[in-house]
Amino acid sequence: MSPAATLLAALDAGALCARPTLQDPAFDLRAAFATAEQLRALRSARGEQPRGYKIGFTNRSIWPRYGVHQPIWGPVWDSTTQLLDGTEARLSLQGLSQPRLEPEVVFGFAQAPRAGMSLAELQGCLEWVAHGFEVVHTHFEDWRFAAADTVADFALHGRLRIGPRRPVHGWLSLAEDLAALQVELLCNGVVVDRGQGAVVLDGPLQALRLWVNAMAEHTPDWPIRPGDLVTTGTITDAWPMKPGQTWTTRLSDPRLAPLTLHTEA
Repeated sequence: MSPAATLLAALDAGALCARPTLQDPAFDLRAAFATAEQLRALRSARGEQPRGYKIGFTNRSIWPRYGVHQPIWGPVWDSTTQLLDGTEARLSLQGLSQPRLEPEVVFGFAQAPRAGMSLAELQGCLEWVAHGFEVVHTHFEDWRFAAADTVADFALHGRLRIGPRRPVHGWLSLAEDLAALQVELLCNGVVVDRGQGAVVLDGPLQALRLWVNAMAEHTPDWPIRPGDLVTTGTITDAWPMKPGQTWTTRLSDPRLAPLTLHTEA
């Protein structure tokens, strides 16, 4: 089977599969994005609707741990993404392969951006900002992969839960404030990790600008549309998840709501 067919079957089964880079040493980022485009078309053809994108590996502090030293990205879907009415949610881990949790900053676009924008111009394209939980997973054993593998493997996207949306209009120091954001991640009431927004390529809005430019260079056929949302990468490490856990966050900026996530089998 092709890498796309193999990965789609693994996604649907919640199963492991072989890494494309081990099957074919010539499988590079260009081939990975081509595979990702095939998967995007296959998922759209079976009725899934794209809701926007995720950016991964923006947190430089975790690059050595996973052996991926550059950002990646891929679509998120109506089947994987939920805008929460409040700050608490329940999530089944069924169908996820080796899931891990990431606290992130998420943006919603009011209008399409273009490459080369300043931070202020990019902010002018945004409608809202929120705190979210992305559940990442991989179909490769023990979370071992190369960058090209992760691009092909749905950019490791599993689920996305987004808390209350805060309008960005009038938030004059958005880039600086999000870079200064302090996040504590707790599991069952115990702090397991801490992070600051600046670890995400100097800040979530800065990461978004770099991604818009990279999209134009590497995936120009992937549109960024009004109404799309983009989650910008984990502010802590990604933490393994099990059923029966309660994950919560504490945030230093009261304009963004902390979240609580209960996991189920």
